[in-house]
Amino acid sequence: MDISVVVPTLNGRERLSTCLDALDDHVPDAEVVVVNGPSADGTTGMVRERDDVSALIEVSDRNLNVARNAGIAEATGDVVALVGHDVVVEESWRDGVVEAMDDGVAAVTGPVHRAVRAGMTTEDRETRTIAGREVTYFAGENVAFERETLENVDGFDENLLTGGARDCAHRLTHQGFSVSWSSDVCVESTDDGEGVDRDWGVKYHALSYRLVKNYGPRLTVFRRTLQDAVDDVTSVARKLVAGDAQPSSWINSGKHVLRNIATGTRDGVRARVEDRTDARNPAGLSSRADRAVERYDWRENEQR
Repeated sequence: MDISVVVPTLNGRERLSTCLDALDDHVPDAEVVVVNGPSADGTTGMVRERDDVSALIEVSDRNLNVARNAGIAEATGDVVALVGHDVVVEESWRDGVVEAMDDGVAAVTGPVHRAVRAGMTTEDRETRTIAGREVTYFAGENVAFERETLENVDGFDENLLTGGARDCAHRLTHQGFSVSWSSDVCVESTDDGEGVDRDWGVKYHALSYRLVKNYGPRLTVFRRTLQDAVDDVTSVARKLVAGDAQPSSWINSGKHVLRNIATGTRDGVRARVEDRTDARNPAGLSSRADRAVERYDWRENEQR
């Protein structure tokens, strides 16, 4: 079984180096494809000095789904894994992937261990039923696919700035593919999560877009979207009561959410019309071939 590991990165040189060290230790026979966004921290030079990377692809777009598709297009393995630059694969990761793929699964994911003040937390299997379909979500920084599966869903939707993994999970379910969960396919996050502010506009545009695109403008979709919106706006209201937010923040947050739900719904309807196939991916892997602006490929050379 040939495994390709795609590692998208953007301004994460030190964490990427740690990620690549772990891949070299635990998956030394893998083809490793690093996809570097327009980083300004010396990532390119660091990767070019290593002898455990098969190819480095430079892209100009900061969109994670563009980077994912660029890496998938370059990967040659019959199993293609996506690993975040801010995680390290654990010792059992490779065997877990191989065992799952030998069992004939379309995709496999597993836990992401994250450090917290009280110790370590582990993400569990997450499923949700929408419009009668039970969808198993996967961590975009820890998942492996059978290559044909990725081709059937046409990779990731580049119209999305966030939520690309969740969108892919919906489309996998629509085509009858299941996502397997294995505790052996585990990684540990090196991201402390500090200093990350949620952009509600991006979140709700993406949420309404992907639900409408995949399920159509039905009541179930709007109920799910509005429920999430109510939960988030309520959290701002709690901060208002506690004195941690201004009244204008609460009002503006609600307006921002509703406006982006409307535009996301519009764009979702448009995308649904543009791609009526089972892939439901109008801006997918096959939509373009010009993602790479620079390519370093060492697979055909024994030495650099």
